[in-house]
Amino acid sequence: MDQDMEQKIEQAYLYDFYGELLKDRQRRIYEDFVFHDLSLGEIAREEGISRQGVHDLIRRCTKALEGYEKRLHLVQKFLDTKERVAKIHALAGVLRDSHDAAALDQIEQISNEILEEL
Repeated sequence: MDQDMEQKIEQAYLYDFYGELLKDRQRRIYEDFVFHDLSLGEIAREEGISRQGVHDLIRRCTKALEGYEKRLHLVQKFLDTKERVAKIHALAGVLRDSHDAAALDQIEQISNEILEEL
């Protein structure tokens, strides 16, 4: 996956978790850039501000969202839990196919870890 795509995915996660903390105008411009894939020039024309103004606003929004994540870690916790649930799913397939008791033990261990964190 290229760096631009990874950055867009990271921005989307940050927005999903913390976007409501932005002001309405910030949210609208950030959505146009990240989700609607509008250029800085298109957003600038739509909002009646300069390209540089749009760029600065998006940068400030990103910095604010990253700051929330740095303090709260909600995105990281979500991604960690998602990864562990994928492991449980894979182990359940092993258990279904082979009735492997070790797979059941791993499922129980991972699910207990998740439950303890919630």
